[in-house]
This record gives sequence, structure tokens and C-alpha cells, in this order.
Amino acid sequence: MSNHIEKPSKAGGFPSIQATLSHVLRSQRTKQNLKNLLRVNQTDGFDCPGCAWGDNKHGAFQFCENGAKAVAWESTGKGVGSEFFAEHSVRQLAKQTDYWLEYQGRLTEPMRYNAATDHYEPVSWNDAFSIIADKLNSLSNPNQVEFYTSGRASNEASYLYQLFGRLYGTNNFPDCSNMCHEASGVALTKAIGIGKGTVVLNDFDAAEAIFVFGQNPGTNHPRMMNALRKAAKHGCKIVTFNNLKEVALEKFASPQSPIELLTPAATTISHQYLTPKLGGDMAAVRGMAKYIIEQRQDKIDHGFIEQHSAFFNEYQQSVKRTSWQQIEQQSGLTRADIIKATILFSGSKSVISCWAMGLTQHKHSVDIIREVINLHLLCGQIGKPGAGLCPVRGHSNVQGNRTMGINEKPSNEFIAHFDNFFETRLPRQAGHNVVEALKALQTKDSKVLICLGGNLAAAAPDTDFTYQAIRNAELNVQISTKLNRSHLQVTQDALILPCLGRTELDIQRSGIQKITVEDTFSMVHASTGMTEPVSELCLSEIDIVAQMANATFHHRDFSQRVGSHQINNQNAAIKIDWLALRDDYGLIRQLIQNTINGFEYYNQRIEQPAGFYLGNSAARFVWHTQTKRAEFNPSNLPDSVIADCSSDAQLQGSQGTQQPILLLQSLRSHDQYNTTIYGMDDRYRGIKGKRNILFINPQDAQNLNLVEGQLVDLQSIANDNVVRKVFGFSVVLYDIPQGNIAAYYPETNPLVSINSVGIDSYTPTSKSIPVTITPSTKPVINVAQG
Repeated sequence: MSNHIEKPSKAGGFPSIQATLSHVLRSQRTKQNLKNLLRVNQTDGFDCPGCAWGDNKHGAFQFCENGAKAVAWESTGKGVGSEFFAEHSVRQLAKQTDYWLEYQGRLTEPMRYNAATDHYEPVSWNDAFSIIADKLNSLSNPNQVEFYTSGRASNEASYLYQLFGRLYGTNNFPDCSNMCHEASGVALTKAIGIGKGTVVLNDFDAAEAIFVFGQNPGTNHPRMMNALRKAAKHGCKIVTFNNLKEVALEKFASPQSPIELLTPAATTISHQYLTPKLGGDMAAVRGMAKYIIEQRQDKIDHGFIEQHSAFFNEYQQSVKRTSWQQIEQQSGLTRADIIKATILFSGSKSVISCWAMGLTQHKHSVDIIREVINLHLLCGQIGKPGAGLCPVRGHSNVQGNRTMGINEKPSNEFIAHFDNFFETRLPRQAGHNVVEALKALQTKDSKVLICLGGNLAAAAPDTDFTYQAIRNAELNVQISTKLNRSHLQVTQDALILPCLGRTELDIQRSGIQKITVEDTFSMVHASTGMTEPVSELCLSEIDIVAQMANATFHHRDFSQRVGSHQINNQNAAIKIDWLALRDDYGLIRQLIQNTINGFEYYNQRIEQPAGFYLGNSAARFVWHTQTKRAEFNPSNLPDSVIADCSSDAQLQGSQGTQQPILLLQSLRSHDQYNTTIYGMDDRYRGIKGKRNILFINPQDAQNLNLVEGQLVDLQSIANDNVVRKVFGFSVVLYDIPQGNIAAYYPETNPLVSINSVGIDSYTPTSKSIPVTITPSTKPVINVAQG
């Protein structure tokens, strides 16, 4: 039953080079992808299709291991076309793993689902657009369609997509942000008036201290490790708050350093590494604020608070009411450890705090993030070199999507710009986020799902619920590069529309096209692919969106549809030359320039070597909040960090025995990015060839009479009386706080209730899932894993 693992002593180094080359060789386009890697994130190249970390334009190599995996995964010589779908029914494909589905290669031609045969069959592009137009124009209400977007879509595609949807009459724009960083945007907007980070990449060179919360950059944002390594070598103190001990945040060897590449040498990253309980970060940061307010008043920036903030007195009283007993109990950290981190924070002239989904996927995520913001406001650590707030976004243009209007709750100011320019009246009513969209599909109130990229079926929570919701769609349209789980949730009508990837040459009537993206630091830059497209039948995302809009709005039934939104928007929609926008992306950028603030001289500024900076109002001490000041949040600590059951430590088991509740977080493996699984290993955690893994504290395992390698089943606890269970997970003893466990997603998505979401954010609580563990009696392979 042994399942002993061996974690590496450092991250990066020569194994990263080996992994990179391995994936390039497996792509079956080795020569082309070696050239591609030299053009990733370069001024004249293409933006990495992986994470949104900012680009350092110096040096020939601007890619990381996972970026190389993303490039090789996209730019593969393997193709999936009509012969493949003729051989495999949807029912057969549904039995395969997510890894197997995507590993078959790039989609090469448009396909339509035939319910009678249970196979996808070829369809012409013209027929596909007519099918979409006919369906959209048959709906009785524009809110019966869901326009989903992934973070891969370019600024131009996202802008055109939201313009199409809003002129059609809806604000139903669920997107991947709803499942990851939504809490960041909500918290930042409430506190400082803008939902973006306040720092730029150069600030990492000026910081005296960097605090990293709930993040594993070695796997999820490997280029960030170069910034952290550089900072550490210059004497910057890095403090990590992370539930698991992640090797990259302990020691990192840059693959670009010959000494660290070829010897055991590595750079120590974290000056202090703390492992709080899941959901305990707010308590930990509250403890830091408490020590400063009660013991180190001299470290409070009273001038900043008086000039720029609101609600400080209320916050100060809330902090004083919070006991150290509650702080230690909820955070799982000692008072001494918290004070040590506080001394470092308060004693540094410039501090950056970074965070990712370890903070954003809890019930109280908005309050957790606002507590981090509180700490920065308390010490005036914002709006100066080397200091500020840094939510580290996931997919490469997820922040740009939101800037372009992929938002189910657009501001009146945002919509007013469009109304004025297009001489129309766009909808103001809030649309659906991901959870609301799935619920509307499940009840059949929504009838059409259109997905611009992504893999909603694998990304969303409550897998059984999600699958059924997507199956209920009368038309399921997937704009994709690879086959994935979302294509298989069909019962009626569905289309697979293959699109170009980021690496591929995009030629329209006006010539070679550029697209643009926005990174996590609000830098906007151009991206130009140069690889020959995998198929002549693949269209760009912009081409597909433009032709969908053109077919829909020029359809003979459009003017006959009932409702004021059609009357208001009909002329504007028809007046737009959608195909001209498809032919020249510069025309789309002119529309963006005319309707969205900050994009003046858009076409000219993207010719600059590093693009241009959109700026950040809060970094300039301009606060777009209700009080026109930065607002402290005086919330108390939550009574319980568990979202859907009582805070009691015991649950009465079905056999009359007491079963302890443990708190589960889902996470990615090292061979994974979002729902894309590149391989079955997790090198930095010592896992090889497996994904149904349960990381558990050795003492918890002993208390449950579990041994390493034993197979167990997990059942989540929710207040809706639905049984949610996954089977056959292998126990791995790991350095994680007692009472907390971890496992990969999407394998554990079935455990997250569709109703378990963050307050004010609606983000699934994927980092705080209460579960019970029982030995497996009949191991079952989960659909998500295969």
C-alpha cells in the first residue's frame, strides 16, 4: 500500500528544462515550437497563452516551463476532424479522461451534433452561422442565452463578443473570473475604487518586503518566480502564507542561471513561511493589524489615513475587539509567528502583497482580501514605488476581458459610452454570472449556451449539476482549439467551432492581424502569431464572433422580434459592418478607443516595444469609491470559515459513529493549467503518474486509521441534502495543517455545492469544502479523471 513520495529539494533548474523539451518533442512540431519559444512574450512575437504575469522585455528567453507546455499543447501536429468523430460517439468520448480528450490534438473543422446518431458530423461555416442566427432569433427573450468567455480571448474578440451580446439585448456574460478572482475585483473596487492591482512589474525591484498569500507561483505563475528570486537576491524579505509547503516558495533555481541549473545551488525565496489553516488568512492578517494598532502606533501612517481614508476609527475598534485567542484558533498560527511577520511588514519602507485563489475561493473571500487591503492602508503601503496590492490573475487575458466589458454587472458609466457612440440604448439589468447561468440552464429558463473558449463543464462546481445544466441547452456552441468535456454535454443541438490559437498566423483581407492582451499589471501589448494554422477550416475567434453577429442581426426575423430592446438596438446592430471589423482588427481597436476610457491612440500605442500602461487610479490616490476615499473594512472575523455546515468538529455518521469533518481545498498539479492537464505528474509535490490523490496531515491520517497509499472516498457536507461523493483517492502524507486536506481539480469539483459561494462574489468555495473520509470499499474511477 506504500505511496511514498519524494519532493525535490528545489524548484526550477535542469528538470524544468527537461520537462520543457519533453513537451516540445511530444507536440510533433518540434522545429516550429522551438522557434515559437523564442518568440513568446517578445516585442515582435505572441503573448504566452498561459498565465497573465507581466513581461520583462529583456533577454532572449521570456517563457517558463508551463508556458512552454501551453505553447506545445496548442501548437501540435495532431488533429481532430470528421474521421475522428465518425469513429467515436459522444457516449464513448464521455468515458475518456480529460487528459485523453485534449491530447487527441487540435480541432480542424466545424462540427454539428446529430442526436439521432450520437456523433458529431461536419457542417459548413455558413450553415453553422445560420443555425446560430435562427436559434437566437427564435428566442422570446434575449436573456435566454448565456455568453460565456474564457480568459484566453483577446481584447478585440472580447470587445466584439460583448458588443454582440449587448446589442442582442442581454448582460448575461458569465466568465472564468466568476470562478477564480471575482472576490479580488469586488474587494478592491469596494476599498480603493478599482478592481485591479496597484503595482507594476518594476515595483518588485523596489520592494523591501513581499508578502505572498494563498498562491503557488512555481506551478501556476512560474515567471513570477524570477521576480521573487531577483528580489530575494537583492535583500528583499519574502513572507509566505500558504496552506501547503510548496517547494518553489522555499528554494528556486532559475533555469537561466548556469550555476543553479547545473549544481545543487538555489535561491532561498521565503524569509518566513507560514501555513495557516484554510480560510484562516483573514485572522492572520487581523493579528498583524492588532499588533500594530495596540503595540506599534508609530508604524501607523496617520498622515495617509487622515488625508485619504474613511472608516479607520470603526476598523480600529473592530480590531481591538478581536481577541488573540480567536486569531490563533482561526488562523492556526501562533501569536509569536504572526508578530514576527508583522515586525517585518511594519519595518519595511515598501511592501507588496500578492495573492491568488488561496484567498479568493472561500465564503468570506471578499473580507479576507479587504483585510489585506486594510493592512496596507494602515501603514500607507500603496501608491509609492515598491508598495501596493497585487492580485495575480490566472489566464493570459482574463483581466483584459473584464476591461473590454465581459461583466454581467456593467457600470452605468461603461454602458453610457456605448449608448452615446452607437446611438442606442443597451440593457442595464444585471445579467448572469457562472452560477446563475448554470442555474438558469438547469431550470431551462436559459436555452442557448455560447462559449468563447474555456471548458465550463470541467471548470464549474457541482459536476453532476453542471453537466445536466449544460445538457439542457437547446443549442450548445463551443468555440475551441481542443476537444474537451464541455463538447460532450449535449442532448439536442450543438456546434464545435474550431478557432486559431495564439501561436498561429491570422491573415484577414487587410493582411496579417495583431491582437492585444492586458496582463496582471494593466500593461496592454500586441501579439502576433506566426505558425501556419493547423487547418484552413480554423477561423479566428474574431472572425467567428463577427460572423455570428452579422448572421444574427441581418437575419430576416430580427426586425420582427418582440421587445423594446430589439427596437432600440436594431438600427445600431445592423449599421455596424461586422465583416469589415473581421477584415481589419485595427477598426475594432478604433471602436474600443471611442467607447472605453484609457485607450486613446490605441493602434499607435501598441506599436511601442512593451505596449502601454492603462494606469491605476488608486496608485495615484484617486479613489472611485462612494466616499471618494480609500475605505477600511471594519468587519469582524467570521464565526466559522466553513460555508455550508455548522462549525462543530464532529458529524454523526450513517453507521452511528462519529466522523470528523476535514476541510478540503482543490488545487492544480504541476502538469496542469486551469482545466488543461498536460500530464499525470506533479513533480514539485513528488507525485508520479496519478491524479486521484489526497494530501493529508500524518496525524489526521493516524487518527482516521489511514495509511499511505490507502484508497479512500470523500463525501462533502452541505445544507441541501444532496449526496456528493468521489471515490478511490490515494492517501499521501503531506506537510499540511491538521484538519486540512487537499486534492486536484476537476476531480474534486463534484464535491462543491452549486449553492456554496462567496459572499458578494458568487465564487465557488473550492478552497473550503467540508468533507468526511471513509476507506474505499469499491473503488470507482471518477469521470473527471477517467
